[in-house]
Amino acid sequence: MSDIQRYDSNARLSRIVVHNSVVYVAGVTANDRSGDAQAQAADILAKIDGYLASVGTNKSRLLSVQIWLQDIDRDFAGLNAAWAEWIPADAMPTRATCEARLAASDLRVEIIVTAAL
Repeated sequence: MSDIQRYDSNARLSRIVVHNSVVYVAGVTANDRSGDAQAQAADILAKIDGYLASVGTNKSRLLSVQIWLQDIDRDFAGLNAAWAEWIPADAMPTRATCEARLAASDLRVEIIVTAAL
């Protein structure tokens, strides 16, 4: 019997892990990397909706969010615009945003979320 469920796993990671009714989603980046931070964040947040739904939860159940931006001065406002359109006003999770060197030069945003089932 396994109390840990892993989904969409490969040689490096599981995209989603569920344990004790908590859902952990690995870092998510945009499929279309040609856009600015707002466009990339909107793409990422839509993907997160799908990942959460695939295990039976949704963004209203978010507990914690970690966001990395390639350039916080350039990208913070665009990220926040996409975030404000996406997140329910009555379900704000804890959140941290920082600047980081991301895995590819065309990535502007990466987001990790943790949610309750």
